[in-house]
Amino acid sequence: MNFSKKGLRLAGALLGTMLMGSVFAGCGGGNEAKSDEIKIGANFEMTGNVANYGNATLEGLKLAIKEANDAGGVNGKKISLVEVDNKSEASESVNAATKLISDDKVKLIVGPAVTANVIAESQVATDNKIPVLAPDATSPAVTVENGQVKDFIFRSCFIDPQQGDVMAKFAIDKLKAKTAVVYIDNSSDYSKSLGQVFKEKFEAAGGKVVMQEAFLQKDQDFKAALTKIKTANADVIFIPAYYEEVGKIVKQARELGITQPLLGTDGWDDFKVADIAGVDALNNTFFSTHYSDKDESVKAFIDAFTKEYNHAPNVFAALGYDAGKLLVDAIKRAGSDDPVKIKDAIAATKELQVGTGIITMDKNHNPIKQAVILENKGGDRVMVAKIMPEAE
Repeated sequence: MNFSKKGLRLAGALLGTMLMGSVFAGCGGGNEAKSDEIKIGANFEMTGNVANYGNATLEGLKLAIKEANDAGGVNGKKISLVEVDNKSEASESVNAATKLISDDKVKLIVGPAVTANVIAESQVATDNKIPVLAPDATSPAVTVENGQVKDFIFRSCFIDPQQGDVMAKFAIDKLKAKTAVVYIDNSSDYSKSLGQVFKEKFEAAGGKVVMQEAFLQKDQDFKAALTKIKTANADVIFIPAYYEEVGKIVKQARELGITQPLLGTDGWDDFKVADIAGVDALNNTFFSTHYSDKDESVKAFIDAFTKEYNHAPNVFAALGYDAGKLLVDAIKRAGSDDPVKIKDAIAATKELQVGTGIITMDKNHNPIKQAVILENKGGDRVMVAKIMPEAE
């Protein structure tokens, strides 16, 4: 290639400027040192089968970060949220995490919403020493693998054993159930984990799981399996699954004349369940979740969220808000935006007030926090129990 003298002089000037910038960067005067923002990644299901969860969680997270920024930021810096859609797919969750880490240079990733997608991104985050804070993913495998705690992976929601234990004991003690059917989503780690825990806890308490059936995510017609389940004549039916399938299962179960109590977990906690199943079909159903909107202790969050978005939050919005409050607190205590220091601060979280209650992080990177059981009744959701677990 040929360059004119004028072009060479210009190129030389540009090169000198670039070299001078490199020197200043090496002396702590580069963009990184001067940055007045802390980049946080948001890897969520904004489209796809569980987009309702991802978008709701993201709204709660954004509110917590807005509150922190409006109050002056964290350690003199504003938090900048970089949002990426994982399309409700595990492979896309890995791609999203890779982009956030490699291209956007985030200091921490919040999300995804569902268990399988968090597990999928865990390795790339760990390899790059970037903490992950999962707001909604409840499987123990999110934070512990083969007995080893994942150093950079945390959650801000309770775990499946707590939900499975709570629902099994509720079935035995409150509903006086002696027999149960477990009906799981065989394509979901979340559902399979909960089904296993419920069975173990229910039978340990003296009950008997008389039948286990399975479906797959995005199935539409559940009547063949439900007809078989009906013949078991069990006292309760446990269905740990997500709202799209749950609404259809409840509707079709009632159409087939299944009148027994239907039990679920926090995957039920979405207003769309009632839209899909119908209010009457939801009567005599119970599910575990993270808070009740009638609990005075969460009123401040609900009011702030409603003012910001002009609609009431669901539980996933609340969990996103909790995650935001937790990460803001951790960055403050870390006194730095260094990912390793943030990771250490999250692990040391104790008695932190968040939107849905108080969080203390345990040795397995799981928060010790309350669970509630809600009953669907006449279009309303009534709190029938509140349980606070003991620390390990």
